[in-house]
Amino acid sequence: MSYARSFLRTQPLALAAAALLSSMGMTVSAQAKNVVCVWDVAGKSGDVYAASTDYALAMQKHGADMELKGYVDERVAIEDFRAGQCDAVVATSFRTRQFNGVAGSIDSVGSTLIIRNGKVDIDAGYEVLRKVIQVFASPAAGKLMVDGNYEVGGIFPLGAAYPIVRDRRNNTVESLSGKKIAAFDYDKAQGMMIQRIGAQPVSVDVTNIGPKFNNGFLDMVTLPAVAYKPFELHKGIGKTGGIGRLPIVIPTVQIMLNKNKFPAGFGEKSRQFWLGQFDRALNIVKTAEKGIPAATWEDFPAESIPKYAVMYREARLEIAKQGIYNKTTLNVMKKARCSVNPSDAECATQREID
Repeated sequence: MSYARSFLRTQPLALAAAALLSSMGMTVSAQAKNVVCVWDVAGKSGDVYAASTDYALAMQKHGADMELKGYVDERVAIEDFRAGQCDAVVATSFRTRQFNGVAGSIDSVGSTLIIRNGKVDIDAGYEVLRKVIQVFASPAAGKLMVDGNYEVGGIFPLGAAYPIVRDRRNNTVESLSGKKIAAFDYDKAQGMMIQRIGAQPVSVDVTNIGPKFNNGFLDMVTLPAVAYKPFELHKGIGKTGGIGRLPIVIPTVQIMLNKNKFPAGFGEKSRQFWLGQFDRALNIVKTAEKGIPAATWEDFPAESIPKYAVMYREARLEIAKQGIYNKTTLNVMKKARCSVNPSDAECATQREID
């Protein structure tokens, strides 16, 4: 009987394999790290990447050893995730909606809009979003966060997205008729909304939306305040433009996991981590908003605001009927709005859409 055969009979298989590899001058490698593709418009120096770094450290105690891979081009990050080069991806929900429509529908038109005394209450809108993220981070919503091999690992607010125009005279629906408005080509909802008001959607992505606006190829963009400096939007706004203080949507960054690559139960722990980062995100947003010159902001006339709320709702329901927004999410968001603002007329009915 050879030495090798005798050894295999008396030692565990794993130890035998290690000894054999060692005799061949090879070593047993450590378990591979989970690669996380992280999109941030500012690259590795941005706030999303910084939060992802903290996330990677925090998740070590839950059995995940993460390696972050930074991207400035969101499209490439998503393609690498889809191709299996990443085990998770951090990107805007406009891109991640394809993997989970429930979480992706949080960013639906006007779904966080709260109006009190004729004015938009932006802080109340953030409270609506917080409540919805809390619902989706709870164990009871675990099944909704999974679609096939994909699982939502967290939701991170980017801040209210406002209409930004090159000409302040374009401050009504009527005045925007025929105007060129940016629409992310991978988000059909934006194009539908723009067409509803008689404007012309122009295809953009995060790599060219700033230059197209600044160089006059667009009359309007809808972006959060955190995009103001990196996209140099002051160039497009100039002396004639402005930012309307009537948020159309609160876009989010979402973490999408290939759940088979992570330990059982990891998704819930991941979602709880990002829920705990909500106030951190809000501080970043408010700092960005304060950094925009006060003269750049413009309030809408109080009498016109309810009209926009109705327009947003009609568009939201139509987009849901087209199968782009998830109906369950819209109903969850209505409950959150009514818990924040119970006196609103919409709260007379329990559901937004059947």
